Amino acid sequence: MDKYHHSQRLLEELELVLRQHSHWQLTPPDEQLLTSTEPFAIDTLDCHQWLQWIFIPKFGQLIDLQLPLPTQFEISPYIEEAMKEKVGVNDILSVTRQLDLLFKQH
Repeated sequence: MDKYHHSQRLLEELELVLRQHSHWQLTPPDEQLLTSTEPFAIDTLDCHQWLQWIFIPKFGQLIDLQLPLPTQFEISPYIEEAMKEKVGVNDILSVTRQLDLLFKQH
């Protein structure tokens, strides 16, 4: 499976896990909150909101348009810290760690 298909599968799995643990919102946050310039929109969004409204759509767009995918990134340490008290964090980390590992490979 190529990186694009593998990434798409992991994004779908991440969405499913967020939904299963009630971290998926039906209503988007105010547009102004989505324009944060801070890493992970830490100043305006909760971690699960960042995953749903910024990370998944932007990463999905890279996949859909077959644009170059990142070669080095790691989001799991942030998720582990930001969601440490949240239900389902281990299931979410299971998926994000797979993403991290995929993009550590060249």
